[in-house]
Amino acid sequence: MVDSLKKPAFEEMRPGVKVPSKETILTPRFYTTDFDEMAKMDISVNEDELLAILEEFRADYNRHHFVRDEEFAQSWEHIDGETRRLFVEFLERSCTAEFSGFLLYKELGRRLKDKSPVLAECFNLMSRDEARHAGFLNKAMSDFNLSLDLGFLTKSRKYTFFKPKFIFYATYLSEKIGYWRYITIYRHLEAHPEDRIYPIFRFFENWCQDENRHGDFFDAIMRAKPEFLNDWQAKLWSRFFLLSVFATMYLNDIQRADFYASIGLNARDYDKYVIEKTNETSGRVFPVILDVEDPQFYERLEVCVKNNEKLTAIANSNQPGFVKSLQKLPLYLSNGWQFLKLYLMKPIETASMQSSVR
Repeated sequence: MVDSLKKPAFEEMRPGVKVPSKETILTPRFYTTDFDEMAKMDISVNEDELLAILEEFRADYNRHHFVRDEEFAQSWEHIDGETRRLFVEFLERSCTAEFSGFLLYKELGRRLKDKSPVLAECFNLMSRDEARHAGFLNKAMSDFNLSLDLGFLTKSRKYTFFKPKFIFYATYLSEKIGYWRYITIYRHLEAHPEDRIYPIFRFFENWCQDENRHGDFFDAIMRAKPEFLNDWQAKLWSRFFLLSVFATMYLNDIQRADFYASIGLNARDYDKYVIEKTNETSGRVFPVILDVEDPQFYERLEVCVKNNEKLTAIANSNQPGFVKSLQKLPLYLSNGWQFLKLYLMKPIETASMQSSVR
């Protein structure tokens, strides 16, 4: 077939600008919150730790890190076919997630400036980090002749509202799981440089330290508000957010197992390790964590993986819309049932029943 007749791998809004991936329950989300409630928070019980973290943010250890070097200055046409498509999707999802953090943190910094200057500066400096990450990822996409219109994303994406308490749960987990994802890939490729198909992976060691510092900030915020962590509701919400984050990552990554294979990783083994380490880390602040070593945990996730494969096949079929809906319904119900059973699994009590700052 003549190249000019080939269907392009990605739909473009205009030449070189990719149409953003369709929003689904598994795509990175944009968040907003109750800024007035956030501004009224009393953080004095843990202000010393927050001030120490602020000094780390001010030090800006990575200010010279995100600079493209000569290794980027080459053609990447040898990364082609399905590997190229999955790699561009990886860059897009990562860029979108980092940009989501930038928008939230920037708005928090602006809204809290006159009411909570310590928190405002922390959020502004974290937004600086997230902007660098998103820009670096978007520039990487340009090596594959594509980019994201981040201004368009700002205006077109739906924003999910969470009260401050839940913003802290969600962003803490997002930053900590980001740390374990990046450092695990970095360590694997450090040991197996032959699998490093693109230079961006060399940056992941320093990069993930930004994620770790951000997670520490949200850890300190939650421990400044012990009422967020020391009642029965906190146990329920901890389980909910841990399960949501772990299940979303697992289902996404298994769909893209070929990408992880292209850098020498088994997607299931990689995800299980990241989940184990993030779960363990979360035990330092959450009152309960999930029992991810119970065989049922992954058995139920694998049922959802199979259901999602069937849902994709139905969506890509030529059946009428109402037939597709009828075919999808039992699969959605099955996924819901698996998530409910996962949520109801007995959690593990942690040593961090935060009645006071440790």
